[in-house]
Amino acid sequence: MPNRKVILNQEVDGLGAAGDVVEVRAGYARNLLLPRGWASAWSAGAEKHIESLRKARQAKQIADHDEAIKVKGELESTTARIDMKAGKNGRLFGAVTPALVAEALQTATGRDFDRRQVALTGHVKTPGSYSAVVRVGDEITAKIKFEVIGKA
Repeated sequence: MPNRKVILNQEVDGLGAAGDVVEVRAGYARNLLLPRGWASAWSAGAEKHIESLRKARQAKQIADHDEAIKVKGELESTTARIDMKAGKNGRLFGAVTPALVAEALQTATGRDFDRRQVALTGHVKTPGSYSAVVRVGDEITAKIKFEVIGKA
């Protein structure tokens, strides 16, 4: 199957950012990128579209960078709290997931976080204090602390 050039309309993990021209398999473009609006077909006349996306991306990156620095400081000074059921021996029923950490951060800071932004350093199956890394922006990460409280 031949490759096909597309223009990304938004950031796609593993491919690139908005305004990038990438070459992907034709089926990937036809079945995923184009129907979801994540990309548009490349043509010689699409250069103006590419340029406008790049300018918008540059302006957004400057604003996002300043905001990301602010959010990073806020996250690093906050300790999130996760309440989970635990057995008599103190072991949790289930494990703490990135989604639970993202939800706890949202409760602690009032900002929205996605589970894909949170990277746990290991499996969390007992109550205690832990740390994780949160991707706040491009190349900006915050090392956060969270506590897991076991309830009987």
